[in-house]
Amino acid sequence: MSGALIHPFSDSMTMLRRNLRHALRYPALTISVVAMPIVMLLLFVYVFGGALGTGVGPTGGAGGAGGDADYIDYAAPGIILMAATSGSLAMAVSISVDMTAGIINRFRTMAISRASVLVGHVVGSVLQTLVAITLVTGLALLMGFRPNATAVEWLAVLGLLTLVTVALTWLSAAMGLACRSPETASNAPMPLQFLPFLGSAIVPTDSMPTGLRWFAEYQPYTPIIETLRGLLMGTEIGNSGILAVAWCLGLTLVGFLWARALFRREPRR
Repeated sequence: MSGALIHPFSDSMTMLRRNLRHALRYPALTISVVAMPIVMLLLFVYVFGGALGTGVGPTGGAGGAGGDADYIDYAAPGIILMAATSGSLAMAVSISVDMTAGIINRFRTMAISRASVLVGHVVGSVLQTLVAITLVTGLALLMGFRPNATAVEWLAVLGLLTLVTVALTWLSAAMGLACRSPETASNAPMPLQFLPFLGSAIVPTDSMPTGLRWFAEYQPYTPIIETLRGLLMGTEIGNSGILAVAWCLGLTLVGFLWARALFRREPRR
């Protein structure tokens, strides 16, 4: 590794360790990342699953004779995606706290790579979110989720969830940088967290009214959910896989460029 790369890499690892230690010392945000999708899983399977499951057949279509067993197989991929979206809140708040507390201004005066500050935040948040995804997936399996994916398909699921997490983390980093206070930052990622409800996470899109169905079918989360569901449960994927990867890469680029532009602006007074 050349000297030009060693310095930024070393600084990024230092910032990563700093953010992981903060997560251990102040676990409230980390707990919230895990708690929200777990609550959603329990709520929609055990409370609403009987009612919603009657309209979801074994293959995930509307109008089938389903039930709790069929419904958890339908809903679990969508709620696993919600575990990926829940990390966006912690990311936005974390970076906003650093920006408003003055530590970022201190970092600007030090002989460290400026990119390492953002990289440390993003990588730390991605790792925490992947842990949350693992825990939610494990709980879904304990509750009766029965995927039939092969080892290769599980790897594809992991790859797609990582892409989604990276994309949402960069977008959340930009939102946190744009907000003037941690309180505002805590509200900014809410659309990212609740948009899956307006997709195919909970119910099939063909059960929705026409206008809402059109929005649900063309928003970013629906092809991602359908790809995850297809890989895990063997349902039809079609072109959803290509659309899912394209959305993830596009959102990552937008978030990265937005965050970099905001981070390069003048320090806050």
